[in-house]
Amino acid sequence: MQQIRMQSTFIQTDLTIEDPVQRMEPSKVIQSIEQPQAALHIERTPGRLTIDQTEAWEQMDIKHIFQRTAELAQEGKQKVLEGIARRSRQGDEMMHIERGGNVLGAHAQQNSERPTKQFNIGWIPTPFSVKTYYEQAKLNIEAQTHKPIIDVQIQKPVHDYTPGSVKMNVTQENSLNIDVVNV
Repeated sequence: MQQIRMQSTFIQTDLTIEDPVQRMEPSKVIQSIEQPQAALHIERTPGRLTIDQTEAWEQMDIKHIFQRTAELAQEGKQKVLEGIARRSRQGDEMMHIERGGNVLGAHAQQNSERPTKQFNIGWIPTPFSVKTYYEQAKLNIEAQTHKPIIDVQIQKPVHDYTPGSVKMNVTQENSLNIDVVNV
């Protein structure tokens, strides 16, 4: 009986693989920042304190010469008017002497008596007789800011890339042998 024999060999390959190489280096950024100074303007109006002691001085009888003269003139005028009124009243009383009474004695007593003196501590003024007025200080501040000047220069990164490779070698080729036996 005849037979066919077949013998085969498979292909054998060899792979050589080189890995890819990638190298990246970030580059430095060049940056400069400049800050201009702010402009500051300050304007100040000073406070003002006013003290008015006029009323306190008047209460202590220390007055300006013009005021003293005016008061004495007014007081003299008042005394003259009081004297005229007193003499007129006493004259009217003398015209009616017939009504009786001691008119002359009463007049003599009135004209000879001086008014009683009032004693008072005149050198202590009343509370709050010194007036104070205060005008607050005014402060005006003007500030003008300037934005910073920022300059940035970006450098490209360093990038090296070597691609990988795959090499295939055939170390044994495939084959097929066919034999017929018993012929």
